[in-house]
Amino acid sequence: MQAFESLFSQFLESVAPTDAAHDVQHITRVVKTAKRLCGLESACAEVVVPAAWLHDCVTLAKDDPRRSQSSKMAADKAIAFLAEVGYPQQYLAAIHHAILAHSFSASVAPETLEAKIVQDADRLDALGAIGVVRCLQVGAALGRPLYDGEDPFCRERAADDGRYTLDHFKQKLFTLADTMQTAAAREEAQRRTRVMQGFLDQLAQEI
Repeated sequence: MQAFESLFSQFLESVAPTDAAHDVQHITRVVKTAKRLCGLESACAEVVVPAAWLHDCVTLAKDDPRRSQSSKMAADKAIAFLAEVGYPQQYLAAIHHAILAHSFSASVAPETLEAKIVQDADRLDALGAIGVVRCLQVGAALGRPLYDGEDPFCRERAADDGRYTLDHFKQKLFTLADTMQTAAAREEAQRRTRVMQGFLDQLAQEI
């Protein structure tokens, strides 16, 4: 597996990230988390590890109308690459499904333990301190205001993260803990969500 991981890393060097939140550091964090969950859940590493490495080998901007198709595009590209480098064929279908199902926007339910782990690992990287940073990176890249000056925390209005960056916390990020598939991920997601709520509580005092 280590030799293949070196190939995965080299392959990703040719993939330009869509934004700073989906760079190689994001991928390596997801791989690390996926490996930990894989061990805890006794899942198949031959599926989890390549799927985690290659889950974002195609990414589209948050405001791209094809956004919901990006995980399918990534899965197809990943399988083509794996076949080219001689990765064992018996794992390819499961890897394709794990990459396809990892995406929030694709709305594809993970049907295997390995797919659940890759989805959990990717979603955990949207939470906690790193989740705060990534949210702000994406909002800045899209040119969105940080918050609505009249109601920064959506107390009297519906959240609209297409308009304000902070709205993404309520509209999506604070819902992720309930979507975790594995027990270990649920526990970690709850802890990271508390970190994010603490950030917003502090921000509320300051603004």
